Amino acid sequence: MSAALDDAALLRYSRHILLDEWGVAGQERLQSAHVLIIGAGGLGCPAALYLAAAGVGSLTVADGDRVDLTNLQRQIGHDSASVGDSKVRSLARRLSALNPEVRVHPVERSLEGDELLAAVAAADVVIDATDRFATRQAINRACVAARRPLVSGAAIRFDGQVSVFDLRRPDSPCYACIYPEHGEHEEVACAEMGVFAPLVGIVGSMQAAEALKLLVGIDGAEALVGRLLMIDALSMNVHTVRLRRDVGCTVCAAR
Repeated sequence: MSAALDDAALLRYSRHILLDEWGVAGQERLQSAHVLIIGAGGLGCPAALYLAAAGVGSLTVADGDRVDLTNLQRQIGHDSASVGDSKVRSLARRLSALNPEVRVHPVERSLEGDELLAAVAAADVVIDATDRFATRQAINRACVAARRPLVSGAAIRFDGQVSVFDLRRPDSPCYACIYPEHGEHEEVACAEMGVFAPLVGIVGSMQAAEALKLLVGIDGAEALVGRLLMIDALSMNVHTVRLRRDVGCTVCAAR
């Protein structure tokens, strides 16, 4: 059962509560929700900040990296004083300062195997804010197994993309339907290719928006399930392409 909002919470979240599609009931659902964010970098920072500001009750943030000076160009959850510190500790401090009512659970390591599956199963929504293909595939497998909606985002150079893979829906593909585990894939990294700083903010914010819609259950809202939203930040063109389930997918075909 959702806990009733006190007067301070009603004031803090009033701009969301004023939305007809949201209301007090939506805010109470959000207060009882748990989101797992894997990655505390360029995408994870804005996603976590907006989810905390919106009042998600519990946030688990997992990342084994430490803050580097090169991160500060785009990873807005960290600052100069955090260089050398754990990314999740740095981000947790920022989230708690932004909204002390949110319970933040920092995990200072990469989640793998049974620990990853347990963390995914304990969440209502999972946000993939990582940048490695193998990690993305492992997260997808865990979300398929636990039937948890996965909000996926990526950004490199001036190109970004966002999609939602929700295996609770029979028509939803999984990440591996679009990017097969054993297909040809060129691993690219910001350290080699560069990335436009505001782009990760745009993509991370969109991931937060998709997660909030899923958690609140906004009437009339359409999640990016079966669609891939693509952003060209050089021209600021945004378009979506339709995605379909792969009936022969090695991950989700036998679900």
